[in-house]
Amino acid sequence: MSNIQLIIEERAADIGNFMVGRLLPFRKKRMVGPFIYIDHMGPVKLNERQNFDVLPHPHIGLSTLTFLFEGSIMHRDTLGNEVEIKPGAVNWMTAGKGIVHSERTPEYLRESELFMHGLQIWVALPKHLEQMEPEFYHIEEEGIPAWSDGDVDFKLVAGEALGRKSSVPVYSKLFMIEIKSKSEQVVSIGDQLYGESGLYILEGSIKSGGHEYGPKQILVAKDSTLCEFTISANSTIYIFGGEAFPEERFIDWNFVSSDKALIEEAKQKWKEQTFDKIEGDDEYIPYPTRR
Repeated sequence: MSNIQLIIEERAADIGNFMVGRLLPFRKKRMVGPFIYIDHMGPVKLNERQNFDVLPHPHIGLSTLTFLFEGSIMHRDTLGNEVEIKPGAVNWMTAGKGIVHSERTPEYLRESELFMHGLQIWVALPKHLEQMEPEFYHIEEEGIPAWSDGDVDFKLVAGEALGRKSSVPVYSKLFMIEIKSKSEQVVSIGDQLYGESGLYILEGSIKSGGHEYGPKQILVAKDSTLCEFTISANSTIYIFGGEAFPEERFIDWNFVSSDKALIEEAKQKWKEQTFDKIEGDDEYIPYPTRR
């Protein structure tokens, strides 16, 4: 990352009964490629009286990517899916014209101590697919491409890069790569990247341009093709990005679109509770009132 353009620090954000570290969007950088929203959840220990409960809420115009390092989340949605997300798996839900989902601690763990740690990511859809039919895919850890180069371990969480393609069915040119290193190593992969790129340091550190950078920040590159850095021993990082869209994207609460009218329509639909319902779950998060 010898050409760092911007450093984005995690900012605390409240998503209901759970605090997260917000990374994107940022006032100086709303998107990196098609990635429009990144939250770092935890790490946090939940005791037997606490649970992770994100009540039913809607989305339009995006795909969500949930990737856990620790813990477990039960995903339910209005397509009828009920899937437990475990560490290493990729939960990929495409909202398109509209979907509602909830994320909760599974029933069998609700009276147990539980560590929660992971990333929740939104990827904006191309303009011509913003109103597509909603879809859902769950890819277990063994279905994600993983390989090693000496002491450096790679995993292609989503997209296409480094001569490989993930089985996650993305809808634009993008990549999300996990890199773990057991020892200090030089990583030079820029000639295999494209578009815009950001580097998120989960643990450990990297060195670039005479500076050392630690956890809980994104380094945004001026040019992804110049991506080279030294990763420290026992470090874990994520490189993500891809080709940027030509149109601006707008965000209002859980809604993303290139068309503000579609967001207004979704807002009204949620206020009137005319979105589809999750079977057996009548709770919901109201549209937030603005002060």
